[in-house]
Amino acid sequence: MAKVEALPYDDRTVYSVAAFNRGVGQWLSRLPSVWVEGEITELRRHERWATVYFTLKDPADGSCVGVAMARGRFDALRLDLSDGERVHVFGRPELYEQRGEFKLRALTIERFGAGAHLASLERLKTALAAEGLFAEDRKRPLPFLPRRIGIVTGNDAAAKRDVVTTIRSRFPPASVLVAETYVQGPRAAAEIVAAIGALCEYPDVDVVVLTRGGGSFEDLLPFSDERVVRAVAECPVPVVSAVGHEQDTPLCDLAADVRASTPTAAGKLVVPELAELYGRLDRARGALARTVRRSLEQDRQRLTRSIERLRARPRVVLEREGRRLERAHERLRLAPALAVERKRAALGNSAAKLAALSPVQTLERGYAIVRTDSGDVVTTVSDVSTGGRVDVTLADGGFGARVEEVSS
Repeated sequence: MAKVEALPYDDRTVYSVAAFNRGVGQWLSRLPSVWVEGEITELRRHERWATVYFTLKDPADGSCVGVAMARGRFDALRLDLSDGERVHVFGRPELYEQRGEFKLRALTIERFGAGAHLASLERLKTALAAEGLFAEDRKRPLPFLPRRIGIVTGNDAAAKRDVVTTIRSRFPPASVLVAETYVQGPRAAAEIVAAIGALCEYPDVDVVVLTRGGGSFEDLLPFSDERVVRAVAECPVPVVSAVGHEQDTPLCDLAADVRASTPTAAGKLVVPELAELYGRLDRARGALARTVRRSLEQDRQRLTRSIERLRARPRVVLEREGRRLERAHERLRLAPALAVERKRAALGNSAAKLAALSPVQTLERGYAIVRTDSGDVVTTVSDVSTGGRVDVTLADGGFGARVEEVSS
């Protein structure tokens, strides 16, 4: 910091202008930063200037103070300020020493009442989020080919032109229904709600685009109105919100099914590009043709194989039948011998059974047949009596005998 030195003249201390301004400037630099309220006038911004200048005027008595702000800091606020707007400026006093000009070096700027509005909007956002109005699972997909597109926008607005032009250029057959309404000011919120409801009463409206261009914080407030947010959330068809610039986020953006950064982007979201559809159709047609050709070739090959099998079938059948007849002929040729052999075997079996039952066989095992004189076979002791004659037959002959004793 440069030293402030006085020049001695007899009995007085005299400061040069530069020293005086430097001293005042150093004293001002020790003052704290403050908020100052007023109306913007004489706003001057130039691309070649590193600083933005304007005058802050007290509307009560016309008191003024010059304000300077770094252009980069001013542009970053994106307030789009103009003369006559009431603002709060936060900065520190300073003196331009070379000219002795007092001014306020601005650090940030807020529109008058913006802080209260922001706090109110934050409370509303929290309450609506708690109700689930911003939940991701409520978001609905956009229809691929909407039958009719409803657009809520301002009258003669650039946003309307941008979204309609984009839709027409991408998909000329698209049916578009525009509901023009207030998009800023005290009447805007109710009018926007009414426009959304009116569009949804039209037949075949499959999607609604809510759009307007950029604007000041106050200009976009209707799109954060609770009535508008609820109307967007309760809309029976999907809603695309394209309000303001990309950095703007009104509450209707959070309730909408899809947020578009610009009206042009909204137009691209709601309809496909016709040329791309034609390309996809051509590719699908080509794939279908290849599939049909491949299927026909496969069918032709199967048919060829079937014909070859049919041609070969009579020969195969004849060969099979020939082999069957040969086997039958062989069986017939062998049948008599087999029958005789079976009969012989059966006869042998019967002879064996008869031999086993023959009395001779029994006699050969040591048994004898006893008959009375009358020739009856003695089967019980009552058939004979003591002193009676009997004939005894053995395996190799027989003899006569007399009964000496009968016992039982």
